[in-house]
Amino acid sequence: MKIVIAGAGEVGSHLAKLLSREAQDVTVVDRDASRLDALDTKYNLLTVCGSPTSFNILSDARAAKCDLFVAVTPFETDNVTACAIAKSMGAKKTVARVDNFEYMKDKHLSFFNSLGVDSVIYPEYYAAREILTALNKTWTRHWFEMWNGELILVGVKLRESASIVGMKLREFGMSSRNFHVSAIRRRHDTIIPGGDDVIREGDIVYFMTRRENVDELRELCGKSQTDVSNVMILGGGRIAGRLCSMARGKYKFKIINDNADECMRLAERCPDADVICGDGRDNDLLIDEGIRNYDAFLALSESSESNMLACLTAKEFGVKKTIAEVENIQYIGEAEALNIGTIVNKKLLAAGAIFQRLLDLDLSNSKCMALADAEVAEIEVKEGSKITRAAVKDLKLSHDMTIAGLIRDGKGQLVGGNTVIRGGDRVVVFCLTGAIHKFEKLFN
Repeated sequence: MKIVIAGAGEVGSHLAKLLSREAQDVTVVDRDASRLDALDTKYNLLTVCGSPTSFNILSDARAAKCDLFVAVTPFETDNVTACAIAKSMGAKKTVARVDNFEYMKDKHLSFFNSLGVDSVIYPEYYAAREILTALNKTWTRHWFEMWNGELILVGVKLRESASIVGMKLREFGMSSRNFHVSAIRRRHDTIIPGGDDVIREGDIVYFMTRRENVDELRELCGKSQTDVSNVMILGGGRIAGRLCSMARGKYKFKIINDNADECMRLAERCPDADVICGDGRDNDLLIDEGIRNYDAFLALSESSESNMLACLTAKEFGVKKTIAEVENIQYIGEAEALNIGTIVNKKLLAAGAIFQRLLDLDLSNSKCMALADAEVAEIEVKEGSKITRAAVKDLKLSHDMTIAGLIRDGKGQLVGGNTVIRGGDRVVVFCLTGAIHKFEKLFN
């Protein structure tokens, strides 16, 4: 599949790395030669140096023949223009990154379609949505619903209080058939486990289950739900503004930001929030602002390091739920090992949204979530596809992927070795990075 990415910034570079590992034909366009050199020397892709809004440059990048054109430069006007040019040349599907939530509303989609933009993505919106989920499900690290909640993928970090720590997966499966362990995140690695793998303290375990079994899972993991009312935010910016708007008064927010101009903008955008201009890394300021009385602490500054340390500090002050924006992918493994709660990375969230568009080119897919080194996709099975020809245990699936659950006739069920998948089922596949391209052989 031919994919052209306009913009080699944080989102574009990360997406290019992921897609190049998926054996896709990737070309990256950017004005900055140094950014392209960093990609060209490490990954299997092509680069074109020049303006993403130039007809000649996009022609050199073969945008006319691409299956997917993604514009993720820092400037939304350039992104819309680049998509318009690529579409006029013959690009099959275009996606533009925007910085305005208003542009994502369905009622405006026809306008963007008329310009040549098939869909838009707003990374800060996905980050705010992820944070709202984390505030609502405080005991989890990830919560991913499929088919209106018929199946739920729950990521939980296990402490010594979890009764299942030390159990082999085979033993766990015999004791409870309401859960499918899809993957285990252990330090810097994600593994697709087998029956002999042992659940360890400190693991982030991804369980597939049905909604009616969630409370049982929470008890098995030794977790408790915290009701959140008061939320303190360090930093802010677009994510904080979108979060306050989407929360619709459910939480009482206090935002601490050291930039006076940004504080003014936040005060205008978030009239119900208490905005404090000051250094949120100052413990005395946090104490004065009553951090010990807050149910949740969000660290959303531009510095991943500061966010991680701030969450550790908040934990020491007794805040039960902490959430850190960690934009440096290399830090995610370290952050997950620390006691800093949920980690949000808008690059990964944007990549998941774009993967959904990628799969939509060949497959009917409703959702896709990208993790640090894995993907989760919900895919509709076509009649006669390879995956329907035998029971799951006889399909000889590669060790870097697993089928965790399926939706049949609108009802969710877990998948075992004897399950036979049918055409029309919607299956949930968990795979390591680099394996998503194998979907085509299974589902087409």
